Amino acid sequence: MKKYHVTLTDEERDQLKAIIAKRKANSQAVKRAYVLLAADENQTGWLKDEQIQKTYQVSIRSIERLRERFVEDGLDMALKGKKREKYKDKVFDGAIEAHVVALRCSQPPSGHARWTVRLLAQQMVELQYVETIGRETVRKMLKKTRSSLGGSRVG
Repeated sequence: MKKYHVTLTDEERDQLKAIIAKRKANSQAVKRAYVLLAADENQTGWLKDEQIQKTYQVSIRSIERLRERFVEDGLDMALKGKKREKYKDKVFDGAIEAHVVALRCSQPPSGHARWTVRLLAQQMVELQYVETIGRETVRKMLKKTRSSLGGSRVG
């Protein structure tokens, strides 16, 4: 049994139809507008979730979440979705980046012809600059400071 029921006002229905008329057919907001119009219980011929799924190629769970967002947060939030929260804060500061760059500029350990990103990450841990650091983090630091390990490109 459905917990959230979509009942659109005439104004909301007109707003959804205007969005559909203006935007590209593959737009996320347009697809959501189609689903909300189809799920509107205030009109005759509204569709059940299974019919909406087949017609608009969206999952049942997506339809349920869209209905919930519409009922809980309103039409605007249902169409645009939530703003994405910022990812976690920076873990390593400039001092760590400076150590990576300095290490990169130094001679590689014996037995190695040159520094690799993985080798730099291992060395940072061995020298106890950090407890752990991933090779991708080291790569991003080097790329940002233009100390990339990649070869120069001609062209």
